Amino acid sequence: MTSLAVAPLTDVRHWAAGTGLEVLLFVLGALLLGRAITATGAALTRRIDDAATSGDALVRSEQAKHRHSVTQVLTWIALVLLYSVTAVTVMGLLGVPVTGLVAPATVLGVALGFGAQRIVQDLLAGFFIITERQYGFGDVVRISALGSPTGVTGAVEDISLRITRLRSSDGEVIIVPNGQIVQVTNLSRDWARTVIDVPLPPLTDIAATSDVLRRVGTDAFADPDLHELLLDEPTVMGVESLGVDEVNVRIVARTLPGKQFEVGRMLRARIAVALQAHDIQVRAAAVTTATAPVRS
Repeated sequence: MTSLAVAPLTDVRHWAAGTGLEVLLFVLGALLLGRAITATGAALTRRIDDAATSGDALVRSEQAKHRHSVTQVLTWIALVLLYSVTAVTVMGLLGVPVTGLVAPATVLGVALGFGAQRIVQDLLAGFFIITERQYGFGDVVRISALGSPTGVTGAVEDISLRITRLRSSDGEVIIVPNGQIVQVTNLSRDWARTVIDVPLPPLTDIAATSDVLRRVGTDAFADPDLHELLLDEPTVMGVESLGVDEVNVRIVARTLPGKQFEVGRMLRARIAVALQAHDIQVRAAAVTTATAPVRS
């Protein structure tokens, strides 16, 4: 009886000192290497972000956005490959016949393929988004997805092959599967434009109002705070539309990418003060504004 009890114990010790130790080392090595990959990816993205926002740079370059996105995707791919290889290796050490799982895996893959079509679609769409540089980390985009008639707008916080994560102006986190994206409007590519329509009563002196708006644009371009955000002096386009009870005069300003909203708020405040100082009345509706992304 004693010899029978000692034999299994000896086998367990032998297995623990041999195969068990190898399995433990592989698992610990994979965990440590995974942390190293994650830390390296985070260090690279921080370095890219610091280089993109250092000095006098107010916005990220397109190259910096692309490098940030590629670094995130490569980190994700490296982790998936690492854990997949580790799982296969551990199964081999434990004596699980990996080759014998080929047939069941094929059947299971076919079954899952019908249910994983969206995942494959997301991965392919994410691949083309990144390789074609449609948008990158830090871009302000408006995404129209399936089932969303208006779309969502926000700053890109994360891109992977499967999803795009946005942060809206209200602080909400929006996650959109890449395969569900129908249309993307990039609001911060190369340069942007702020369009402000000033609604006026029909009997307003259009020439005098246009002169006031031109002076507002000249003063705004001379302001050091706004000069850094504007690419050129705001332009008064003239009468944009005529109505029964209003006339819309449009002023347009080209800005750095992603800065059109800030410039629009500052210009509207200056326009309101200038019109009030010259006793120029506007309609009951507030001064409206629109922003348009433009590629150079």
